[in-house]
Amino acid sequence: PPHPCPQELEEARRWEGARDVRPLDGNVRRWGGLLLPNNPPYNKGAFRFELIFSPSHPLEPPCATLRTPIYHPSVDLEGRVCQPLTTHVHWEPTTRAIQVLQDLLLQLDSPDPQRVLRPDVARELQERPEEFRRRAEEHTRLHAEPRPDP
Repeated sequence: PPHPCPQELEEARRWEGARDVRPLDGNVRRWGGLLLPNNPPYNKGAFRFELIFSPSHPLEPPCATLRTPIYHPSVDLEGRVCQPLTTHVHWEPTTRAIQVLQDLLLQLDSPDPQRVLRPDVARELQERPEEFRRRAEEHTRLHAEPRPDP
């Protein structure tokens, strides 16, 4: 059955934007790991993610969820992410797993009020950016995992 090739996992494991990337429960179609945002308000913590590959991979996009709660306009309370790259409209079978993770990290690093799963948070980001940053920092302090040593 189709699944991401071992090279794709190796590539993701070597990338500095994540740590501890590995198949979960020995399932090559379910990866887990820690994302390490570069920018405030999230760069004081690490965020656990799960990447699930479709049985029809790579014809269908994988689905990324965050297992660590995050205060972000594009991530809902269940950890679902509004990630245009992995929508059927934009998905290309040539897209590699690492590109999905890089895109996800970029999105965490630059919250976009246009990509909205939490309208209240998006509105706050637009209308009261200072308040948004303060809340997101506090939320990160309370919920995110500690950053692993480099």
